[in-house]
Amino acid sequence: MPRFVVLLRGVNVGKGNRVPMADFRDMLEALGHTDVQTLLNSGNAVFSSTSRSATKLSTEIAAAVQARFGVTTPVIVKSASEFRAIVDGNPIVPPETEHSRFLVAFSMDAGRLKELDALQPLLNPGERLAVTAHAAYLNCAGGLLESRVGEAMLGKAGKGITTRNWGTTLKLAALF
Repeated sequence: MPRFVVLLRGVNVGKGNRVPMADFRDMLEALGHTDVQTLLNSGNAVFSSTSRSATKLSTEIAAAVQARFGVTTPVIVKSASEFRAIVDGNPIVPPETEHSRFLVAFSMDAGRLKELDALQPLLNPGERLAVTAHAAYLNCAGGLLESRVGEAMLGKAGKGITTRNWGTTLKLAALF
């Protein structure tokens, strides 16, 4: 059965958009998915499904999250092979000490990722942004809080995308 990863944008940050991970896991199982594993408290899960369409799954899960939790948020779904290609295709592999300062941007829409190229002029000295057809990669050498590109991704420029740090991305890949 195909395996997928689902990433929710902006849940469990502050007091809004609460999606308890145990309940999220139960919701995914109620939708008929199996071998569901959540990771951390930030809207990450890996599961098996009889479906083969990440787009269909994204739409289905987004509707279920809205219905069950009252949260409307972008839902990114990638197949195991797509996710592995994103990890393996990283053009800026950071040293282990910088995993928390290295972001991977995921989207269901490759056009959304391409729009992130417009953020290049905001890069601070030492930062690097690489945008590929499958993901965008941001090395925030000076830290995430100081990154103007990272901040822009959290705002309007990041509409329709979600980010995970490299450490979380590798942990998700290990669940396949």
